[in-house]
This record gives sequence, structure tokens and C-alpha cells, in this order.
Amino acid sequence: MAKDSLCAIVTGSASGLGAATAEILAASGARLVINYSSSQKEAEATAELCRRAGAAEVLVAQGDVSKDEDCRKIVAAASGWGKLDILVNNAGTTKHVAHADLDGLSAEDFQRLYGVNTIGPFQMVRAARSLLEAGSKASGRPSAVVNVSSVAGLSGVGSSIAYAASKGALNTMTLSLSRALAPLIRVNTVCPGYIDTPWFTKGRGEAGAKQVRDSVIAKVPLKVASSAEDIAQLVCFLAMPASSNMTGEVVRMDAGMHLIT
Repeated sequence: MAKDSLCAIVTGSASGLGAATAEILAASGARLVINYSSSQKEAEATAELCRRAGAAEVLVAQGDVSKDEDCRKIVAAASGWGKLDILVNNAGTTKHVAHADLDGLSAEDFQRLYGVNTIGPFQMVRAARSLLEAGSKASGRPSAVVNVSSVAGLSGVGSSIAYAASKGALNTMTLSLSRALAPLIRVNTVCPGYIDTPWFTKGRGEAGAKQVRDSVIAKVPLKVASSAEDIAQLVCFLAMPASSNMTGEVVRMDAGMHLIT
């Protein structure tokens, strides 16, 4: 095992964007913690793909990031490495509710979405801080936190008002943490637009998901439906040493969706 391997945790990495991010990091020879909340079979499959891709070591850790004790358990899986270079806060959840349907969201819905999408990343950073600082001291450059947000947090669109609000809060928290944790840890956020993953199928069914995908392709200037791998390339750029002078950035990748008036 190479001593200079990057050590990384990717939350919510059983499938989708998290899995795609883990596979790219694996190809660079990183040591990885794959995290899942309930999809153990998918997480184990992703871990095996990462091993085949060239990861120096792959561990699998179950945990719900909305629970502080679980965040500490996920980070503890990496403690044997003595450091962390990368934390990707990708775990997320939503509830699909039309924005005009105010009665469709309860206080409990808000609390659940904020628990995973906003509080979860904070708890993960807090739990991982000492390992991230150790990684910075070992490498001589800042360790990296990359939060996965959404264009919903910039424009107020998205699957529900609660989801958009939770991602807007995550964007603001990125700015606060980037100040608080410098110079040893840098914090950036990715705001994807539509991603062609099972996310919409789970929320809206096959027909509803296809309708969303076709609508996105028709509307966005680049006429594409971004894949998980497309967005993962940006996540990994912000996680890797090539972006070591970037912190406090909220970077949008939406195939030009924001240009539509």
C-alpha cells in the first residue's frame, strides 16, 4: 500500500454520483471508505468496482449521516490510516412535492431533509476534522471537503421547497466552514443540475422520470442530460491537489440551465 495514497470518505456512495466519484478516486490509487445508509448490496458492489479500478484499499461503512454517532462511526473506519485527504459529503435525500402544495410538506419533512442534506455534512466535517488536519500536515497542502449541493440551492427550484432550502443552507455553510477551517482544510461545493440517475425514477416513477429527462434535454443550451460520471469529474477536481488553491467556491454544473430565461 503506497504511503502517499490519498485517503477519502465518500458518503452516500452505494450508487449514483457517490459511486461514480468513488470509482474515479479509486483509479488514482486512493484508499476509500464507501458509505451507505440502507443499500448494503449496492455499496459492496461499488466497493468491488473500486478495488478493480485500482484503489489501494476499500472499506465499507454503514451509517446515516443525520445521526452524529453514525458520522463518527463512518470516520472511525478511516482512523487506521491516520489521516484523511478528502471528504465528499454526497449523501442526500428529498421529498417530491409541487412547490405550490404547501400542505404537502410537514415540519417533520423539513427536519428529515435538513438532517441529511445540511446537518449531515456539518457532522461529518466535525467528526473528520482531526484526520483532515493530519492529512494536511502530512502532505503540506490543505485537505479537501467537497459538498454535493444542487442548483436548487441557488435558484429555489427542485423537487420540493424543503429540498431547495436545505441545499441553500448547505451552500451558505460551505462559506462559513471554508473560513473556519482554513488554512488546513478547504471546503467547496458542487451544484449539479439534472443528473441522469435513478433519483427521479424513485421519486416519480419511470414515466415521470423520462418526462423530466426529455424536458431537460430539450431546454438546456448544451442539449444533454448530465450523467453521474460527468458531475463526478468536477467533484474529483475539487477534491484533488489540482484545485488546492480553491476554497469557499460554490460551483454550478448544469449544462447551461441557468441561462434559460
